[in-house]
Amino acid sequence: MSRPARGRTALDPGVPLFDIIFLGTSASAPSVHRGLSAQVVSFRDYRFLIDCGEGTQRQILRSGIGFRRLNRILITHGHLDHILGLAGLLSTFSRWEAIDRLEIWAGAWAMERIRDLLFGVVMRGARPPIDIELIEIKNGVLIEDETFRLSAFPVSHRGPDCHGFVFEESSRRPFLPERAEELGVPAGPIRRDLVSGLTVTLPGGKVVSPDEVLGEPRRGSRLVHVGDCGRTEGLIERCQGADGLVIEATYLEVEADLAREFGHLTALQAAELARDAGVGKLLLTHISRRYREREVFEEASAVFPNVSVARDFDVFQIRRPD
Repeated sequence: MSRPARGRTALDPGVPLFDIIFLGTSASAPSVHRGLSAQVVSFRDYRFLIDCGEGTQRQILRSGIGFRRLNRILITHGHLDHILGLAGLLSTFSRWEAIDRLEIWAGAWAMERIRDLLFGVVMRGARPPIDIELIEIKNGVLIEDETFRLSAFPVSHRGPDCHGFVFEESSRRPFLPERAEELGVPAGPIRRDLVSGLTVTLPGGKVVSPDEVLGEPRRGSRLVHVGDCGRTEGLIERCQGADGLVIEATYLEVEADLAREFGHLTALQAAELARDAGVGKLLLTHISRRYREREVFEEASAVFPNVSVARDFDVFQIRRPD
């Protein structure tokens, strides 16, 4: 099983793809080699920390990505192995002054626990050292601009208000260099203006519009993050055609009864979802200490070959094949 790049910092913000680094990939409790749930997704100027298990701040330091611009945290659900690291992270932010504002997005039940943790334990009535905004997640679009959209959708797990996330690059029209050559459009700023939607005048006086050098719109890259999940029913539409899918594989099929009892998936179920939804790349996380990584990989790859079992500090790049 080939491994991705490890220990690398996030890509240049101008690169139009999703960069995801796994900071913690263990299920429920840390192991010797795996920390608790946390991933960072980067796209252009955006950086999102998804979940914040105990020890996440140390994993951030070890990864080399740093704390700057890490001002948006998305919480999939309120179980302690996904939120306890918020206490240490806030303490670090208050001392290092890496950011001056922090957004924490979570469902209502998770937000109650986060509020108790941060304001009842960490600060205990003291004034927050930075501006903290607690934002309750409502299913649908959370953030959108001309290049990017982030959406939330409901996920079935133990307890209420569990969410998955869809990261989508906005559709774009590809530049057609052959057509530009035919029209005599020189390389450089003029072509950039055309890509930006501006009509340009060439040195000889010829006027060229964007429609003359841009192709039909193509959807952008799409990354779906499901996190902990007890059932795949209803997820095919959410994951349909995604270029990357991050989802748990806490159990193997031999213990499917335990998976159902505790609201988790088997590696086989995750792979079947990826296959049925036509996903490009499957990334499995939330790995139990009861199994060897090879066992998880073999069960999933028998159904969906393009799969990786993520390890701490693995980095993956998700984009459309073209």
